[in-house]
Amino acid sequence: MATDMRDCVAVVTGASSGIGRATAQALARRGAEVVLGARSLGDLEAAAEECRQAGGRAHVIAVDVADEGQVKELADRALSTLGRIDAWINNAGLALFGRAEEVPIEAFRRVIDVNLMGTVHGARAAIPIFREQGEGTLVNVASTAASVGEPFSSAYVASKWAVRGFSESLRMELADAPGIAVCTVLPTYTDTPLFQHGANYTGRAAQPAGDTQPAAEVAEAIISLLQRPRREVFVGINGRGLELVKAVVPARVEERMGRRLEERQFQDRSATASAGNLYAPAPGAVSGGWRRRNSAARPRRMPLTAITIAALAAVPLGLLAWRQVQGRT
Repeated sequence: MATDMRDCVAVVTGASSGIGRATAQALARRGAEVVLGARSLGDLEAAAEECRQAGGRAHVIAVDVADEGQVKELADRALSTLGRIDAWINNAGLALFGRAEEVPIEAFRRVIDVNLMGTVHGARAAIPIFREQGEGTLVNVASTAASVGEPFSSAYVASKWAVRGFSESLRMELADAPGIAVCTVLPTYTDTPLFQHGANYTGRAAQPAGDTQPAAEVAEAIISLLQRPRREVFVGINGRGLELVKAVVPARVEERMGRRLEERQFQDRSATASAGNLYAPAPGAVSGGWRRRNSAARPRRMPLTAITIAALAAVPLGLLAWRQVQGRT
């Protein structure tokens, strides 16, 4: 795909807010034709107008990605209107904060239905179109939580690990279709309204446990995958490094991450139990305002030196393990 992407037709789910809305804007600035999908038609219209003002062409279709029939209709309408689909970005996602044994089971299931099954529904709608065309790029938005778990977010973590594994399986299944790419994006904490809008049963207001990156940075990573597809891309500080550290000292990483999030994932103010935006959309916006708060508080990061040292140690250990596996085959 050319840098200006004027011939690109892209479908973006979860496009009314956060990373999805930022991605739609980034596509529009390059002249792409964008189909925006989310539950709130009003927020979609506002996002579409932003895309048009940025120089792109935009269409809106209300969709709940947990419903496979609605996702199939999204694909059918996009294809019949525009004649092709070059890229499909599975971005819609929900958050749920609370201990696994304490959150309502229907809330846990709803997160899985949207984050995981919504991605499955998007892939099942897009891949047959890509096969017919002989080409296309599927981008699944996971999270660094797909490599290192987090307490109080078990439904979200489980869904994102599953999205990552599902993407890997798809790449294997599509080995017979070299024109089709499946890419996974794994962002770290990002400045979106996810923490304000998420369901919360902890009794305290949620917040990112560290510095956040702008949603636009994740959007640019997605654009780069459309221009040059790759298997996986981590976006943000310490993503891949933390995964390498975990390969060396998994128990230590779990203990440290658990303690860190226990201390920093929640604000010093109470919050009533709420289903958040699980069953009804919340007002859409790209930013959650976290970067402004971070610049005032500047939470402490995990030291880069420790991560670098452990990551460097992980590389030769990984190579040794690979040679041992190869020697047994």
